[in-house]
Amino acid sequence: MTYEELVQKVKEAYTGADASKIKEHLAIQFNVKGEAEGSFYLEVANGKVDVQPYEYYDRDAIVTTKAAVLQDIAAGKQDVVMAFMTGKIKVEGNVGKAALLKEIPVKAPAKAEEKKTKKAKK
Repeated sequence: MTYEELVQKVKEAYTGADASKIKEHLAIQFNVKGEAEGSFYLEVANGKVDVQPYEYYDRDAIVTTKAAVLQDIAAGKQDVVMAFMTGKIKVEGNVGKAALLKEIPVKAPAKAEEKKTKKAKK
């Protein structure tokens, strides 16, 4: 998997997600190590989620992990708090704000693929 593919998968998982439970601004930079290495960010503002392939300098936290762990979090297969507790992710900065990721419902990859298939059939 490439960096671009990883960013796209995370973006698809969170795009359109209802982040209305998060009442404050949230900016998390992800530093991916190993396969698909690179940095990108997830931002929540006014209940909307945005994922962009850039560093975010005014961030609340930096989450460092491997691509596979981040994919599992984005697919809803891995709880972000448990990933932190078991050492699968490292957080620099505001750990509480990083934990707010669990408040953003993600779309399962299969559902995202179904939508693409339905659109292609139309």
